[in-house]
Amino acid sequence: MKCINSSAALALLLTASTSAFTFVSNTPSSPVSLQSRNENANVGRLSPLFMGRAAAVRAATKSKTDAKKAKINAVYGKKIIMAVKSGGSADPNANRQLADLIKQAKANSVPVDNINRAIKKASEANTGDFAESTFEAYGLGGASFIINVLSDNSNRCTADVRSTVNKRNGKIAEQGSVLFMYDKKGVIEVPAVIDEEDLMMAAIDAGCDEMELM
Repeated sequence: MKCINSSAALALLLTASTSAFTFVSNTPSSPVSLQSRNENANVGRLSPLFMGRAAAVRAATKSKTDAKKAKINAVYGKKIIMAVKSGGSADPNANRQLADLIKQAKANSVPVDNINRAIKKASEANTGDFAESTFEAYGLGGASFIINVLSDNSNRCTADVRSTVNKRNGKIAEQGSVLFMYDKKGVIEVPAVIDEEDLMMAAIDAGCDEMELM
């Protein structure tokens, strides 16, 4: 019985020692494996975050650029419609104002399809007549403004301009109270090789204020 008991005790001791050694041997490797897993998880979470930020910046920049292009296209579309109606012809060869506007539109990267669409729309009977309106206003510090607007609805245009000026603490001025301080100027470009002195004398005789030789 003593032998049996001692053998049983030895077996229990060996079993306990085995489990103890197993537990101790696994203890150092456990934190390392957890740390490596956490690092991998952090890398996996950070990568999409940086990619998403870059994509958001690109999307915001693209939306601003697209909005600016759309605004330019709309402005030239209205100007082309007005030029066709005022000039009485949709042919650029017979309508000098239309030809100049088409050149300006192409220089500002307006698509040819938009230009043709505006010319075609101007020829339709139900297209509104766009007209230019001029407003005079005062801003902060008494700064004077001349506001030029192109619209097919004069009543709505007047209401929108007044509302915008009032919201920004401005004031619509009486007609002629601001315009007398400004002179309307034009620009003449001569794409030719000519003598500088002859050009200067001709410009001075015509009352030119400034000349630049490109």
